[in-house]
Formats: sequence, C-alpha cells, structure tokens
Amino acid sequence: MKKFVFASVMALASLSLVYAPTLRAQDQPSGTIQIKDPAEYNAYSMATTQSDPKAKAAAIEDFLTKYPQSVVKKTLLDTLIDTYQQTGDTDHTLSAASRMLQVDPDNLKAIYISVFLKKAQCTKTSDQQTCDDAAALAQKGLIAKQPAGMAPDDWKKQTDALAPFFDSAIAADDIVKKDPAAAVEEYRKELALYPPDGTTKGPGLGDTLQLALAYVKLQLIDAQAQRDAEAKAKATPGDATLAAAAKAAKDKAGQDYVQACWFFARAWNFAPANFKGQIEPQLEYYFKKYHGDLTGLDTLKTQSAATLFPPGTLSIAAAKTPEEQIHDLLASTSDWNTLALADKETVLSVGSKEDADKLWALLQGKDTPVPGTVIESSASQIKVAVTPDAKEAKTADFIVNMKEPIPEKEIPAVGSELKVLKDGGPEVDGTYDTYTPVPASAAGAASAQIVLKDGILQTAKKAPAHKPAAAHHTTTTHKPQQ
Repeated sequence: MKKFVFASVMALASLSLVYAPTLRAQDQPSGTIQIKDPAEYNAYSMATTQSDPKAKAAAIEDFLTKYPQSVVKKTLLDTLIDTYQQTGDTDHTLSAASRMLQVDPDNLKAIYISVFLKKAQCTKTSDQQTCDDAAALAQKGLIAKQPAGMAPDDWKKQTDALAPFFDSAIAADDIVKKDPAAAVEEYRKELALYPPDGTTKGPGLGDTLQLALAYVKLQLIDAQAQRDAEAKAKATPGDATLAAAAKAAKDKAGQDYVQACWFFARAWNFAPANFKGQIEPQLEYYFKKYHGDLTGLDTLKTQSAATLFPPGTLSIAAAKTPEEQIHDLLASTSDWNTLALADKETVLSVGSKEDADKLWALLQGKDTPVPGTVIESSASQIKVAVTPDAKEAKTADFIVNMKEPIPEKEIPAVGSELKVLKDGGPEVDGTYDTYTPVPASAAGAASAQIVLKDGILQTAKKAPAHKPAAAHHTTTTHKPQQ
C-alpha cells in the first residue's frame, strides 16, 4: 500500500528556501599568505588554481587531508563551500560548512549555509533531528559575534539580512515539534523584521502563509482548552472565576481563526496568480467556519492588503453555535442531495443528532463522487482527504472500498487530486455505507469518517460506468467553529 508523506502545504511556502544573500568570507588571512613548507605551498597553489570546480574541490580536500593544521585551513574551507555550491553538491557543501564551524564557530556564512540546507531537508522530510539542528544553528546565528576586521556597518547588513531567515528556521522546527504557539511568535517576529514590501514577495510572503497555517494549528489546541474550561465551569455552576476563564478560553480560540483569516487574506492578496486558487479555498473555509458565511470577507481582503499585521480594532463576528449553523443550513436547502460533500460531512460530524440522522437516512445507499487528495491507495481501497481540515491534518475523512480491484497501473498516486470527470478526472465514486463521528481534539477538528462501498474509478479516457444519483454544487459551505 502506498502512503503519502506531506511536505509543505503548498509550493508557495517553499519560496522561503530560495533566499540567499551574498555573504563575505569572515576573518580570512589578508595580504601575502605565508606557507613555509614548499611542498605545502605547491599543493595549495595547485588546489586553488584549478579551473574545473569538481577538480578544485577534490584538490582542496586532498590538501586538507595532508595538511589538517595549515594556516590557510579556514581560507580553503571557505573556498570549498563556494566550490561545492558551484557543483550543486548539497551534501558536501553542508560537510564543508560543518567543518568550518569546527574551526570558526561564529562563522556566519557557514552558519547560514548549514541552516539553509538543513531547513530545506526539514521542510521536505519533517525529520525532528534535522529540524532541531537547523533551529539550533539558527539560534547560534542570531547571537554570532562580529569577526575581527569586519566593519560594523557590513556586519549589521549581514545580520539584518539573515535574522528573518533564522527566525523562520526556528518557527519551522516549532511546527514539527507541534508547538504552534512558539511558531506563531517566531513567524511574527520574522515578518516584523522585513521592510514594508518585504512580505509581499519571496520568503516573507511564503512565511505569511505559514503564519496563517500556524494559527490554524494553534486554534485546535486553544479549542481543546476552551472545551476543558467550559467543562469545569459547567461542573461548578455559579463560580465566577471558572466562568470568566471559560469565556477567555473561548475568545482566545476564536481569535486564532480571526488571525488565521487575516494572514490567509494577506498571502492571497500578493500571491502569484497560480497560487491564489490554492489559498482562497482555505481562506473562505476558515472565515466561514468562524463567521458562518462570507459576508465581510472582501473587506478583510482589502484591509489586509494595506498592512501586514491586523489592527487592534479588527473584529469578525462569531457565528452561531455549530448545531445552530447546521440547522439553518438544512432549513435553507430545499434538496439536501445538492449539499456539497464537505457540508454533508459537517452535518454528520457537528450537527444535532436529529439533523445528522435525517441526512444519513437520505444518503445511505446513494452514490457520490469523492473529490479530494489521495492519502492512501491500493487496488482494493482509496482513502481521501476531502475537507481542508482533513488535508491539513493529513488524514482521510472518506474511505472508498472498491467494487473490483483497480489495475496496478491505474491506482491513483498518493498525493494526487481526485476530481469529477467534467473537471478532467480521475473520478472515484462510491455508495454511502457507514459513518463514524470523530470528536474534536487538540490534534484535529471534529469530523466524520465516511465509508463508501462498491467504489469505481473513472478516467476521462473511459466512458463512465455509471453516474452518481446525487448532484453536487461546486461551491461549498464549510464547517462552523468547533
């Protein structure tokens, strides 16, 4: 069975990995290099005059092996870093930078190169040790000492240029450690260091999006704290202190959504056209989840385009309770079959038992397409993340058990998108079989795991085996606040 390992939420965020300011070599010998041993001098001269980068790197490595205590060791390690970068050899670039730090622990260039490469690995693999290493080096970079011989103004330019990147690496590590509160703090600190237009492009824009996603993760933790505080207040009626704590916890969880929506809107405003379509569904989902509808979203977009951080007066009215929102949705929809797939899951997961039972009685035994991201796939079963919450949590909220085994070459790739045929496919259809409500927790929002049977896979190249009985709107109504 294939299993998908998610990297960053989207490629836009990876813009933060391609920023590479020019750094000067630090504390290198100046003037005439004095090497007393003729053989050592000849080896040095031969190594540094090579025109081919690979040959040059090999010659320098040979020199450093033969003369590990040479007076030009730092000079050559600095050159070696640049040479390996020329060849695109990231492993050896990192090795050279690590060796530089052994002889010059405050070498800012080596620190930056190491953080840059380790952060890239962290983003790709989410390996905890790699992320921790990147963060530890970033912390070191923030307090590195000015080298002798460098002008204060030059040092300030370098440290000012690198401080945002180091904060970003620390924040990325916080996310992997599942500490979104710390990540929010680091991302905000980072973004505040950029000039006014620095967050409208490049790494600043990418991390504006990451800040929005960090607030989404923080909301799950604060929502759990809200539920715990409300349970304590309910258990002790009349206790003003517990009641105030419950209200404060509710307000905090709500503000996480407000902040997330602001930074989603900010990122959407300045994102390249090909990324806007990926950001906007998330913006609308979480805005509607908190507010109940999209009224006021255009105003928020306009406000967030003008300034990085939201004003202290920013206020978005909270929606009704989840059950009230679900009931209003059903009351305003004449044909429940036309509800979007995410809305149906919302009814089943957070609606009242009466409303959920009514909808399930209508759905059970009917066919539906299941558009979304493939989480796991095999010949007999496809697991799909449909809602933004499911995609963010990297979990499947729909499980489709196939009617017949899928040929190996046609099994949807893990991480690929399933669509309806009219949008290009491939389309997976199934028959509603069972569902299980999944309560909200600090790790995920309330959801429902919906199982479908008799699944079929259709592609644009094949004539449909059958058409689902239920029609679906392309616009979606998303979950209310948990």
